[in-house]
Amino acid sequence: MSLFKARDWWSTVLGEKEEFDQGCLCLADVDNSGNGQDKIIVGSFMGYLRIFNPHPVKTGDEAQAEDLLLEVHLRDPILQVEVGKFVSGTEMLHLAVLHSRKLCVYAVSGTLGNVEHGNQYQITLMYEHNLQRTACNMTYGSFGGVKGRDLICIQSVDGMLMVFEQESFAFGRFLPGSLLPGPLAYSSRTDSFITVSSCRQVESYKYQVLAFATDADKRQETEHQKLGSGKRLTVDWTLNIGEQALDIRIVSFHQSASSVFVLGERNFFCLKDNGQIRFMKKLDCSPSSFLPYCSVSEGTVNTLIGNHKSMLHIYQDVALKWATQLPHIPVALRVGCLHDLKGVIVTLSDDGHLQCSYLGTDPSLFQAPIIESRELNYDELDVELKELQKVIKDFKSQGIWPMTEKEDDLEVSAIVSPNFDSVSQATDVEVGSDLVPSITVKVTLKNRVVLQKAKLSVYVQPPLVLTCDQFIFEFIEPEMTSTVAFSVYLKRNYTPSELEGNAVVSYSKSTDRNPDGIPRVIQCKFRLPLTLICLPDQPSKSAVHKLTIDTNKSPVSLLSLFPGKSWLRESFSALGLACGSTHSGLVSGFANQSDDDQVNVMGFRFIGGSQVTLLASKTSQRYRIQSEQFEDLWLITNELILRLKEYFGKQGIKDFSCSFSGCMPLQEYFELIDHHFELRINGEKLEELLSERAVQFRAIQRRLLTRFKDKTPAPLQHLDTLLDGTYKQVIALADAIEENQDNLFQSFTRLKSATHLVILLIGLWQKLSVDQIAILEAAFLPLQEDTQELGWEETVDAAIAHLLKTCLSKSSKEQALNLSSQLNMPKDTSRLKKHITLLCDRLAKGVRLCLSTDAAAPQTIVMPGGCAPIPESDLEERSVEQDSSELFTKHRFFMEESARPDVLALQGVLE
Repeated sequence: MSLFKARDWWSTVLGEKEEFDQGCLCLADVDNSGNGQDKIIVGSFMGYLRIFNPHPVKTGDEAQAEDLLLEVHLRDPILQVEVGKFVSGTEMLHLAVLHSRKLCVYAVSGTLGNVEHGNQYQITLMYEHNLQRTACNMTYGSFGGVKGRDLICIQSVDGMLMVFEQESFAFGRFLPGSLLPGPLAYSSRTDSFITVSSCRQVESYKYQVLAFATDADKRQETEHQKLGSGKRLTVDWTLNIGEQALDIRIVSFHQSASSVFVLGERNFFCLKDNGQIRFMKKLDCSPSSFLPYCSVSEGTVNTLIGNHKSMLHIYQDVALKWATQLPHIPVALRVGCLHDLKGVIVTLSDDGHLQCSYLGTDPSLFQAPIIESRELNYDELDVELKELQKVIKDFKSQGIWPMTEKEDDLEVSAIVSPNFDSVSQATDVEVGSDLVPSITVKVTLKNRVVLQKAKLSVYVQPPLVLTCDQFIFEFIEPEMTSTVAFSVYLKRNYTPSELEGNAVVSYSKSTDRNPDGIPRVIQCKFRLPLTLICLPDQPSKSAVHKLTIDTNKSPVSLLSLFPGKSWLRESFSALGLACGSTHSGLVSGFANQSDDDQVNVMGFRFIGGSQVTLLASKTSQRYRIQSEQFEDLWLITNELILRLKEYFGKQGIKDFSCSFSGCMPLQEYFELIDHHFELRINGEKLEELLSERAVQFRAIQRRLLTRFKDKTPAPLQHLDTLLDGTYKQVIALADAIEENQDNLFQSFTRLKSATHLVILLIGLWQKLSVDQIAILEAAFLPLQEDTQELGWEETVDAAIAHLLKTCLSKSSKEQALNLSSQLNMPKDTSRLKKHITLLCDRLAKGVRLCLSTDAAAPQTIVMPGGCAPIPESDLEERSVEQDSSELFTKHRFFMEESARPDVLALQGVLE
């Protein structure tokens, strides 16, 4: 506990659910007792006026009833309270209360009591002014050098200053260019009003200028003049502080010097009488209130500043002298003399916590009580220990974060509609197609207990978007079923990395030990159909990228895996077309054949524009996927494997397996990595260039501002032209950064698709288990979205390097090497590509991929020896029989010559 804290001298809480602001607190001898003791006057927005005369209480005791001298409900909200010489003919202090449409001046008096209940206090209305405009704040002082009385100036919400000479209205003037009212203060030494305009400028207006300004039309009626029909005023001086002001205070050292203190949102300023900055201080926390007052050191000023962290800082000029903790956030600060105790700090919070405190360092001493010594009964202790261990064991068996919902408190299920929406819900799409289909997903929640504020969040991979991704259930009764529906569609002009969606429900379940509830999360995954992003198309005769997947079962007709009629019907209905003669060429590719025919080629076209062709061998147990874009092979390959497993699973075949025996397509994968990294480098350069242009833009602005402020302005020397050119460069760079960010996001999505494909091929190549594939996915796909601060390259490089130095290491020396704990953006991708190549090499040599430290036997080595070409025709079958020992290992073998047997076979199928 800190010794430097505000000691609670007296405190209380005002009313219930009342609100207060900085003008609602005032300290003065309002009852004119003459003993020099201040009273605390507090007004609230609910219209309650309270006057306190606090007495010191012991720590922990509540305020006494006799501390409240007066409590009156004035009905109208109280914006500000001030005490001054507001009544003519007397120099007694009176209380001015500002309402939104009224100004009231009261006399506070007390009557000596003859019984133990004490003195009686009451207020008497001296006069009031009904305002023609809604008031915002007010200030008072001896305007114009008048002696023995105080005048009041009220600022309206539309920027009009209304001056009242006690019981009479003097004049009203509009501030030039006023938009929103700011804090207002009066400087008696310069006889000026100081405020901060909505332009973030401190402005000073002479009282004489305000008073002698003539109305625009002398013929107007007096009542209309009160509404502020005056000519534009001239400001005495201005200062741009660059931020909105919270409060303004005037502190006078003596008659010849005074300072203007302005509290901003991030700084507080001390200004001279002529508007020059004496000093300023940048604040670490957002301030809530402040109060400057004269220091004991000559020529310095102390300032109390409260902030939104419930701290009170005391500055001597710009030096922090004291910091103390408050129990609330102060919106109003005052310093006064209460019961001969000078320098009492009075703070008021916005919810009515009123406290009088002083600064002290006396610690709250705590003495531990004497422990009574007694003999220990070890038998009883053993029994108690066993009971506690049993409770702990039972609690552990329940689990704090259960992985499965055994009690079935909540069941979540998702159903994807088998058909597209009759009216597409796609809006603001950037896809070139005329009509983008959407599909409806329904998520159902079945609960057995009462649930409150359950939140359902749905996630899909971009560029897939949802019509609504969050649903909140305020209250769900037991045995109740709640269903929500939303649509999914493709928004951007590229292919998503996955078709899986995830519905996550977060809720709290109360227990005996935790009535507030233990947070729990349950999720449900759903898979979107391929037809949502893909349409049938003519098969392509040639392609740049090709993959061959081996199986251990006889080839299956592609019509069995991708039923032609339903595939076409769904796809064409999504486009608003019919399967007719217009598209007979497309239909003849694979849909017009009878169900008995063996369809071994099928074409797909993603809505984003790329094309993929799928071929099935008639004689061998292989399938080939080919496309012009490497990353687009992923979705069709994954869909093929999933549908093959589902097809053979329905037939009761459990030993079905797939494999990949070609070379790993690392070169194509590395090209995508390089492209993604180049975009990151480009983005970093653009941001640096934008920062330089912004610095240049601000420097030119400062030069121009200096020229404009100079009384004898010099020529601009083409600074305005340079400012305009720099501004255009800043806008162009901002647009370039935005475009690069969009390209980077698309590149990262394509990189994730290629990464999924590489992980799939490594798993098929080395016959990896599910756990081993999960390790690869955690290493290669650690981020959902990369940024300039933490990117994919450095994160994956660190993960793969960790695998190479642990489970994939050759010796114990490599395991002893420590990795760097800090991730920085690399200079290039050579290190990452080297590590990925090394990982594939060590997997090929049989090193086991696991996270355990135990030494394990190497896996069965499956070397990438290549695979034989898929025989698609009798001619190719004969060529394979003649030279069955000739194998190829390069994955680009299929595109070397157009006259190869497999290409001839593809052409025959298409014809």
